[in-house]
Amino acid sequence: MVNYIAKVTIYVKNQEEAKLFWTEKMGFVCHEQPMGPHIKWMEVRPNEGEKTSFVIYERDLMLKQNPQANVSHPNIILSTTEIEATYKKMQDKGVTVGPLQVMPYGKMFSFEDQDGNKYLLREDK
Repeated sequence: MVNYIAKVTIYVKNQEEAKLFWTEKMGFVCHEQPMGPHIKWMEVRPNEGEKTSFVIYERDLMLKQNPQANVSHPNIILSTTEIEATYKKMQDKGVTVGPLQVMPYGKMFSFEDQDGNKYLLREDK
């Protein structure tokens, strides 16, 4: 049976721009390796010990390999235990964030990456 979610692919316009977003603005670590002469495998994760990672793959490259691929924006929810501090830190780093929402079931806000892909960050206590 399934033990955990290992990887989620995010399709981007440019891997290097995405790498800068995830490492410099979000504080993730990046691992990459060549897949061929002009292609590289790139993964980002919140920290070295995290099992789940995002695979950063260029949209146009995927469409060349598989014209039927769904490369639309991801529907991903991330988690934090310090939502107000995280919200402020992301704003300070220039991340496009939506309003901080306080709901009966918790706090959350949306944000966008360098390509306008939308994510949701919610607080888990």
